Amino acid sequence: MKKIYITDLDHTFLRTDLSVSEFTRGTWNEMSAHSIMSIATARTYKKTMQFLKDIDINAPMILLDGALIATMDKKIIDTKFIGKEVGDVIIDEGAKFGIYPFILSLADSTLRETFSYSTLLNVHQKEVLKNYKNDDHHNRQSNLRAMNDNFKIVYFGDEVLLRELALHIEKIFGDGLKYILAPEAYVGCYFLTILHKDADKSHGIKSVSEYVGFDLKKLTVFGDNFNDIGMFELAGTSVAVANAQEGVKKAAKIVLPHTNDEDAVAHYLKSLKNG
Repeated sequence: MKKIYITDLDHTFLRTDLSVSEFTRGTWNEMSAHSIMSIATARTYKKTMQFLKDIDINAPMILLDGALIATMDKKIIDTKFIGKEVGDVIIDEGAKFGIYPFILSLADSTLRETFSYSTLLNVHQKEVLKNYKNDDHHNRQSNLRAMNDNFKIVYFGDEVLLRELALHIEKIFGDGLKYILAPEAYVGCYFLTILHKDADKSHGIKSVSEYVGFDLKKLTVFGDNFNDIGMFELAGTSVAVANAQEGVKKAAKIVLPHTNDEDAVAHYLKSLKNG
């Protein structure tokens, strides 16, 4: 049976400047000839496709923190949505704290995405938007409302404020939703992501496993952040890059000597071939 490799993107497979080196591209694609290869990311389908140009992915991808499982040719395998009613309540509760979110939603069955946000933006959101200025799926609203099928709701701001907001929303919805509060490495603030309770990488791994039909013991996963630990717990081999969070390194079976900027994943895959 083929071995399976699934990697996180940001700060794991991608370099910090969001590029993929020729060494990583060549090593990965060579491995894909005889292995099952895919990714697990918080990124959208559209952004993932931009980053993975000329990268061979031969299994469904875990996207949007596990809220979407889809193939490169846009076949939807599984979705975990936040509905409009719940989304609108989250928006209104956040407004009481003086903060509005970004909302990633599914516009139609062709995987067209909608990126909704308020006209009222904080300094961190303005910085984030600089990376999306050329995208064509913006939905800027003076009275922000959720769509019917929302993948995730994301706040950017100061840690103390977002921690208070997370506790507040959790009091309303309890474990009916998933809450991820973590540092935002690119902008230098914190982000709070709110998702369907089953939207995570571990549920995504199970969906991909069922669809492809592979043995989790033959699965190797790569990651750097706490949202990767669910994958680590399921996989036969869990690998943390050198720049991973310390808690993630402790949860991994293998900690690599290389960082994402040093092509850590590719070096590991190359060592398997040469070993």
